[in-house]
Amino acid sequence: MDLKQYITIVEDWPKPGIRFKDITTIMDNGEAYKYATDQIVEYAKKVDADIIVGPEARGFIIGCPVAYALGVGFAPVRKEGKLPREVIRAEYGLEYGKDVLTMHKDAVKPGQKVLIVDDLLATGGTIEATVKLVEELGGIVVGCAFLIELTYLEGRNKLNEYDICALIQY
Repeated sequence: MDLKQYITIVEDWPKPGIRFKDITTIMDNGEAYKYATDQIVEYAKKVDADIIVGPEARGFIIGCPVAYALGVGFAPVRKEGKLPREVIRAEYGLEYGKDVLTMHKDAVKPGQKVLIVDDLLATGGTIEATVKLVEELGGIVVGCAFLIELTYLEGRNKLNEYDICALIQY
């Protein structure tokens, strides 16, 4: 299946000059959403993932059905102040400043093989911070899976020591 045909390009959103890649048109098509999920499930099996980790919010949308299909757990990575128990934190750079991601301190066990799943690999900052959180807890990142990779933003360069699966590339 050519998943690109299920991506809607929204011109000049969220600001002029941006060609936003909208994944909701994959999600609202059951066949395409299932196909995309199944492709990431197969990748997760290949890398022998024990647990799926996904940053909010679209990492939840992609990662949770993958975890469900595999019968493994899902650990959320969230913005600061959103998780109710003891957390670890990682700062990461934005275009204008910094942000913080957090993860429950007990979300990943030492030695667990982790697949990080998100909708998009762009500059790589969010996933780089997620990797730091997983590794701080002793998890082993066995791969990173995305629906879309924007290759021109070179986010893969921040993750060059990790295996990457991207179903669609622009």
